Amino acid sequence: MSQILRLGRGSCSQRMAVLEAVARAWGVPSRVRGLVVDGTFWYPRFPRLRRLVPDQVVLAWPEFLVDEPPEADRSAARRLPVSELFAGAGERRGRADGGFTNAGPETLFEALSRTSVDWDGATACPASDGSCDLSAYLLTDLGHFDSRDELFARHGQTLCGPARFLAEPVLGRRAAGL
Repeated sequence: MSQILRLGRGSCSQRMAVLEAVARAWGVPSRVRGLVVDGTFWYPRFPRLRRLVPDQVVLAWPEFLVDEPPEADRSAARRLPVSELFAGAGERRGRADGGFTNAGPETLFEALSRTSVDWDGATACPASDGSCDLSAYLLTDLGHFDSRDELFARHGQTLCGPARFLAEPVLGRRAAGL
């Protein structure tokens, strides 16, 4: 994470990991939901690199504990997915002209601040084209893990080390407001 902060850039996953670390440093417990996403989700973003995109990508989707339940009822804990982090209570987010398409310069991490990102198809998408509903790309829900390290230890990284090293300049290009 120190390299991400030093460089001022990183992939969506790396920047979400930094967000989780900051939350934990401030005493906000977090966990991740393991998602297996269809590799075609990244085709619009990396049209020239399609052959390098894996068929399936393991994604760690952070969740934050926002309401500490009474000791007697731990099941009442309210966890806020990263996709709802920037929304006010009951607020519909997004633009009528579109949600997140994964094409162009905006990354998934950056899109979270302006639009809904829904992996389950359960959110009423304010975008007329339904582009905040990404459920069609969700292949498998791996469940919840105490950390992304636990998720990746159990299910592995999608890209091997050399591929991550070669892809970092593209995946981790400078982003505004890291």
